[in-house]
Amino acid sequence: MQTFLRKSLLVSGLALAAALIGGNASADPGDSLHWQSVIGIAQGNNVVGSGTGAATGAPGPWSALGGHVNVHLEQGKINFVVRGLVLAGGNSIGTPGAVLQVKGTLVCDTDGSTSGGNSVLVDTPLVDLDDRGDARFNGNVGSFPAVCASEPDVAFLIRTGSGRWIGNGTVLR
Repeated sequence: MQTFLRKSLLVSGLALAAALIGGNASADPGDSLHWQSVIGIAQGNNVVGSGTGAATGAPGPWSALGGHVNVHLEQGKINFVVRGLVLAGGNSIGTPGAVLQVKGTLVCDTDGSTSGGNSVLVDTPLVDLDDRGDARFNGNVGSFPAVCASEPDVAFLIRTGSGRWIGNGTVLR
């Protein structure tokens, strides 16, 4: 009986923690979004978003050493840092290959549920990606669409100038 009670309490505690940590990632207009790390795309051609707001991934895998992302919805600011974003396959493995610049993209309403089936993309300007795969942006991108604050399904991507995504923010807080 004690084992059953302990397991029940453990499961209840884990469910509560999951609900508090990741159950509702929506933001108020004054809130900030924070991704604790940045990773490379693992599965080529993966699609994030829907309809006209869909972003297709690069055809091959990328890896990253890390980074972080902060989005201040009320202030219209995005700050991202990515370190070691490089190809994880092919003859240019371990380098950024031909990719010289990247941009950050906030994908709001990833499933398009409130935007007529279309996700909303908010891009930063292009910034340089150095030969070690490091890039950073810290600036204002203007007013965010209301759906970025009202919908719980948001993502942050690192994309090439052509629009293919090669990295993403992970562990949204």
